[in-house]
Amino acid sequence: MLKISGLYKNFGGLEILRNVGLTVKEGSITGLIGPNGAGKTTVFNCITGLVTPTKGEITLGSNDLLAVEPHQVTQLGVARTFQNIRVFKDMTLLENVMVGMHDRLEYSPASLLMSLPGFRREENQAVQEAYELLKWFRLEKKSTQLASSLSYGEQRRLEFARALATNPKLLLLDEPVAGMNGVEKTELMTELNNIRDRGVTIFLIEHDMRFVMGLCDQITVLNFGEVIAQGTPIEIKQNPLVIEAYLGSDEGVDA
Repeated sequence: MLKISGLYKNFGGLEILRNVGLTVKEGSITGLIGPNGAGKTTVFNCITGLVTPTKGEITLGSNDLLAVEPHQVTQLGVARTFQNIRVFKDMTLLENVMVGMHDRLEYSPASLLMSLPGFRREENQAVQEAYELLKWFRLEKKSTQLASSLSYGEQRRLEFARALATNPKLLLLDEPVAGMNGVEKTELMTELNNIRDRGVTIFLIEHDMRFVMGLCDQITVLNFGEVIAQGTPIEIKQNPLVIEAYLGSDEGVDA
């Protein structure tokens, strides 16, 4: 589904990414790991158009993601959550999720201004879809509350619901379990498998190795902006370069 080749990114004289190449297979859950400052979030920023690579190629199926604007990347089927939670705290949970649908709603400006039947039908359908997404993440009972009333873990789940509201083919998650407790991590692992089973491919950055090793089909490892390993969780866990650069020891993987 996603292919990155020969990706470089320089900020001034600093080379953040160097010849990065990786693939994310359709229907998979793929992890991107590495030490802090390895360039992981920069890869995501290049995919979504927030950062322009110095050179390289990024394709989603047959679409060149470097040839389109950031909002068009979303329209092509890429959704994303960020390392720092970005919910609209002064909006309700339903409104937060409906924001993710705005590119999909089909009504004219006139029907909006005059509240014509076409607009009302679209609006009612959007509310129902948003409610179903909240229900999936066990947030439906709080659908009319402000997002500011949610706990940290609930805000994370709201972000996932809003991302799925764009109806993505590929979901990018930047440290999805940051700040979550053990129970929340286990629940999220189940939810991400359910998302994948619904036909959404997942590409995630994460530092929690127990979570990554238990969830991902394939893992790519970055160190100082370069890919040093790719493979299954077992292959990555046993790779000497990865152990030296990031994991520290075989025992450390399970910590």
